Amino acid sequence: MNASNITKATTTTPAATVRRRQVFYIPGFDPSPARRYREMYRREAALQAQVSGHDIRLHPGKKQGWQVAATIDGAEVAAEVEVLVWSDIVRARMHQGIAATYGQLARTAWIYLSTGALWRVLRLRKGPAIAIGYPVFHLLWQLVVALAVGLGLFWALSALIPGVAGQAVGVLAGLAAFVTLLRLFKRLDGRLRAHWLIHDYAYASQHRGAHPAELEARMTAFGAQIRAALETDVDEVLVVGHSSGAILTISILSDLIRAGLPPGHPPLGFLSLGQMVPMLSFLPDATRLRADLHYLCQRDEVTWIDVTAPGDGCCFALCDPVAVTGVAPSTGKKWPLVISCAFSQTLSPEKWQTMRWRWFDLHFQYLCAFDRPGDYDYFRITAGPLTLADRYRDRAPSKSRIERPMSGYRSLS
Repeated sequence: MNASNITKATTTTPAATVRRRQVFYIPGFDPSPARRYREMYRREAALQAQVSGHDIRLHPGKKQGWQVAATIDGAEVAAEVEVLVWSDIVRARMHQGIAATYGQLARTAWIYLSTGALWRVLRLRKGPAIAIGYPVFHLLWQLVVALAVGLGLFWALSALIPGVAGQAVGVLAGLAAFVTLLRLFKRLDGRLRAHWLIHDYAYASQHRGAHPAELEARMTAFGAQIRAALETDVDEVLVVGHSSGAILTISILSDLIRAGLPPGHPPLGFLSLGQMVPMLSFLPDATRLRADLHYLCQRDEVTWIDVTAPGDGCCFALCDPVAVTGVAPSTGKKWPLVISCAFSQTLSPEKWQTMRWRWFDLHFQYLCAFDRPGDYDYFRITAGPLTLADRYRDRAPSKSRIERPMSGYRSLS
């Protein structure tokens, strides 16, 4: 990416517009509790403060969140950050057995292959192709190794022990080795994350693009929490959707706006980070999501900024989620503003070299400190004195963005 695609933070700051902010963070398919994000915010805010001169202090907040007291760009700001949790749904999904994981692998592969969505998704960006192939390769490799060891033991013991007894011992030993190896591989999944990714893809695609009923119910509850905040006297309500959490946020905010926002509500901002929208919107039954993309991109009630980076192989970097899905209106499209935080430029060469192959860490880098920040600074956005609309009011979209419609399914109902 050219340096011209990054707008550096200026030394002059417009008049502060925010003194109190309510932030809602919607994570992706992550079994981690809210405290993981609290500790990440605490650690990374301290690092960013050293680089940018912020003063950020965290205090206990609600059970699923924390309070922030910050002095940024000479202004004092208070923020309440709340994680909208659906990790219990994720954990229940991930606690299924090994056989269920391989069953989900087969079913998910069939859904994406039979609908043609896989080929269209892979044509968008190279990074997601790697992210999609990674868990498939690892799970199949693990299966082949376990089968080879199990069969090897069976043949060896059958040859050493004559007769039916040798075959019986070989079968038992081979099965034991096969199961033991697969269990060992799963225990290592905290580092490999192959099972995690397959569960993620399988959960999203199980209804060919439609949200599961349990997730729709949780989204309704999230919407009620956001609406309650819009009825308070804060200066901004900011909703941050990360990874597949961005998909949920699109539908949640669309439902809220359709129902009518409270009179005189504070500015509403939507920050989507590392979005994976095409993984769902390209499926045939994702009519709800496509209709919400079509609707939200035209609304004045929200400011939607979409931030990705080509260095993040687990997202659809610089792909306008509305345009590539093929549901952009012929006129009146306002959102999202697609920008890049270009890790190769916003991270120092030394840090970039240490991180460039750590795909999962890069997928969470949007929530972390940058040692060469451009105009994207997570802590200025969540705890700084400007609304999302004011911060990016004059920002041009990234020149390298992708807008060509690629989805084979574009129906909205």
